[in-house]
Amino acid sequence: MNMLSVAVIGPEDLVQKVLAVGRGSGTVRLVPRPYGHEDDALDVVRSARSDVDGLLFTGVVPHALAHAEGLLDRPAMYVPYNGATLLRALVELLRLGHDVSRISIDTLQRAEVLETLTEAKLPTEHVHVLPYRPGLTGQDLVDFHLNARSRKGTRVAITCLGSAFNALDSEMHAVRLAPSRHSIRDTLQALVLATAAAHSGDAQVALGIVDLPADDDDLAADLAVLGGALAHLPDGRRLVVTTRGVLEKASEHFTRLPLLDALAARHATAHVGFGLGRTAAEAESLARRAVNRAASLGGVAGVVSMRDDVDIVIEAAAGDDGQDLPVPSGPESLALLARRVGLNVQTLSRLRELVDVRPDEGVTAQAVADHLAVQQRTARRVLKRLERAGLAVPIGSQREESAVGRPRTLFRVRL
Repeated sequence: MNMLSVAVIGPEDLVQKVLAVGRGSGTVRLVPRPYGHEDDALDVVRSARSDVDGLLFTGVVPHALAHAEGLLDRPAMYVPYNGATLLRALVELLRLGHDVSRISIDTLQRAEVLETLTEAKLPTEHVHVLPYRPGLTGQDLVDFHLNARSRKGTRVAITCLGSAFNALDSEMHAVRLAPSRHSIRDTLQALVLATAAAHSGDAQVALGIVDLPADDDDLAADLAVLGGALAHLPDGRRLVVTTRGVLEKASEHFTRLPLLDALAARHATAHVGFGLGRTAAEAESLARRAVNRAASLGGVAGVVSMRDDVDIVIEAAAGDDGQDLPVPSGPESLALLARRVGLNVQTLSRLRELVDVRPDEGVTAQAVADHLAVQQRTARRVLKRLERAGLAVPIGSQREESAVGRPRTLFRVRL
């Protein structure tokens, strides 16, 4: 496999720090993509993403901006700022003789800040925190720190945003946090693994079986979008050979298969099954399982079968006028999704409750496990099913409170 490439996006100095930490890795090529101000981050992402396999942001702000614009179409993570980063800054402030009992801090979570100060036996009653949330601008952070100084008597501003630091530096004593080498190394490793997994999946062999009631001279043209080979099986069905990456793109992440719409216009019944496995033999076995399940659904239907008993149902979506039928809302939509994803309606309903509470923040496997009252490995399987069905997309990583080890993957779920 060719060496993976990752664009490092952030302010110049932080980009260089990431490059220094990642230098010497034989598994990834880091491509610097610095910007002068976070307002330029979107243009940098747009110009960089077509040339690299993954995106690594030096902080949450540019990642959130790109996510809001829908630009994260490949594995992407941001380097988190944690309590250890804050503690290092506090030690330096104390060494220089500054009062750290009256400070204002942005971006970090309040609970993490208070825990760090408490463990360091530092007072917390005059500490003011503005956690990052989507929509906050650099000016919002500056206003927060200046208001804390004028109204609360804070003496030091600690910020995670370069533009906020530049604006505050002439107004009061300000410190700009930078991610630790440990955080950079952990996030880079997680991103490389996620990117490699995505590439491996794209190259995976996908075998399809098409079962029609009669010969169809137009079938080869309909399957041209898959760019694979078409052959006749002894039982009269057709075998399609392609790759997962091509199939996923043609089916809009396993949510729709135009082939089914074309077959529905020419046949009363048509069943298509695709299998994705580690070997051709496993893929063929899964394809047979898929086409048999499609037949059990009746009419025109398609199924994509994967390992771990994951079946994704795709049904013809065209009406009599050839236009896409609207997706029903409410309980009916959950019943359709449950049928396609292979989860029960109750599970999807509970997940919808969780997603509605935090529509823009994303969820982790731990959050899903807590909400559904299941083990974390079960929650990971649920998220994986949703991801394969195009209903969940990894959007970054997050260090949760009291968590140790590698950052948790953050998913945006659409239900």
